[in-house]
Amino acid sequence: MAKNVLLVDDSSTMRKIISRSLRQAGLDFGEIYEAGDGQEALAVLEKESVDIVLSDINMPNMNGIEFLREKANRPGIKDIPVFMISTETGEDIIGEAKSLGAIGALKKPFTPEKVNEVLGPLM
Repeated sequence: MAKNVLLVDDSSTMRKIISRSLRQAGLDFGEIYEAGDGQEALAVLEKESVDIVLSDINMPNMNGIEFLREKANRPGIKDIPVFMISTETGEDIIGEAKSLGAIGALKKPFTPEKVNEVLGPLM
């Protein structure tokens, strides 16, 4: 069954790259929603049916860590899995993200093959 995906990144170019990589990886997805920061992501999650979130860490307004904290406090969306996609993949920041509910991380830049390897089992 196709999964609806929310891409959260302050760079519209990066959101397009991730979207294209999902297609090139051959993953089964339905709708791809986009948000420019954590605040926008929360708004999308409150109104759309999303199965998985792919989120950057470094963003203005509300970064990926703050997004995870806020999402955890909202009963209707707290169980939606979040996978971090970021240039920030140090153990400290990824450890914090995982402690807040992130299910994994993928380092930018990445290939469609890596996307398929990491995200394929979740899709």
